[in-house]
Amino acid sequence: MGPIALFDKSFLQSLTVDESVWFDHFFVPVVCPIFFVETLADLTKQPRAGSTRTPQDEVRILADKSPVMSAAPCVHHMHLAISNLLGHPAPHLGQVPLAGGRPVRNNGGKPGVVFENSPEAESFARWQRSEFFEVERDTASSWRAMLASLNLPEVARGMRQLGITPQNCKSINEAYGIAVGLVHSRAEPEVQVGLLFSFLHVPPHLQGPILHGWSSVGFPPLASYAPFAAHVLTVELFFQIALAANLISAERASNRADIAYLFYLPFCHLFVSSDKLHQRCAPVFLQKQQNFLWGPDLKGALTAINQQLSAATETERQQGLHKLAPRPPGDATNLVVEMWERHCSMPADQTPKSAMTPETERKLVEHLNAFAKAPEATEVKSIPVDELESVAIQRLVPPRRGSWWVIPKAVADKELERE
Repeated sequence: MGPIALFDKSFLQSLTVDESVWFDHFFVPVVCPIFFVETLADLTKQPRAGSTRTPQDEVRILADKSPVMSAAPCVHHMHLAISNLLGHPAPHLGQVPLAGGRPVRNNGGKPGVVFENSPEAESFARWQRSEFFEVERDTASSWRAMLASLNLPEVARGMRQLGITPQNCKSINEAYGIAVGLVHSRAEPEVQVGLLFSFLHVPPHLQGPILHGWSSVGFPPLASYAPFAAHVLTVELFFQIALAANLISAERASNRADIAYLFYLPFCHLFVSSDKLHQRCAPVFLQKQQNFLWGPDLKGALTAINQQLSAATETERQQGLHKLAPRPPGDATNLVVEMWERHCSMPADQTPKSAMTPETERKLVEHLNAFAKAPEATEVKSIPVDELESVAIQRLVPPRRGSWWVIPKAVADKELERE
């Protein structure tokens, strides 16, 4: 399994379909809600002058490249932050929070969770067929209207009234430092939580329990009490400070959506983007064990891998991606290989385990199918994630994408025979 990679829309747009296959195969892409809604919002864009493509065509093309094999649709940051404020632990690096798990017990009585096909995956599959629901068109219109109504100049003026100016905050690093200082301070916790209530639209019936829980332990710094909520507040404050200091343009409403990708950084080994705002701002939020990758650089590495593997025969391609390329080919001069060596438990140059026998493979498939169909066991909900025996994630995976067989052709043919 490759590094966990948060990506933005600009990066995926830059890839060919074949390059997107290898990104999906060699990484665990995080489909964050911002990417999903940004893609959906393209339905309301006006066609480019002289272009024959409709907005529906543009969304379908992006859906064709969207990760499906190992992608992890992430829970919305607002839900995660509110949960964290209520005392629930937040996921950390290497743990992508998923929604919709069904608790089960297998035949041996051991606890686990089954994640069925995500709504995002089902939507992308429909969009590839140019099928769009009216509710999605309404959501797209609402999203674009919200961006158009954001008064970023007014936000910047408000922060300047609090003393944030281009004179006392001259760089992205300084804006980040001011935001971190505020969140790590024990001063005025009510102000901090009030800002969070506003930013996260916390329902009134949850505000009392949140304040009670925090006050009952003596109002420690938010960064130690609810670290993910503190991260969200840091990003919000950083953005507003940077606006006031003219470090981020207040004239471009889409900057508000772009900065929202940073909410999802804590779970990922790396963030890849072709957006200059991300290139400037994301690195200050990253830990030492994380990387920011400039989109064109990773695209070049994926292009090189695609060209190298294009020498494979049709027979080799029909074996599927996992047998054709269980790890990225080449050495660390290729950025994909470098990221594997830096972030994976199995380096790119390590020999993979020998293939399973057909009988072992058959038994494994039977076990997984039985686990996925097991009845719900509600008592499993209270078991910590680290103590679960198994987690199964179902996927909507096309047998072929671009020039490549994603799954073995023989397996795809058998599935067609059953239909």
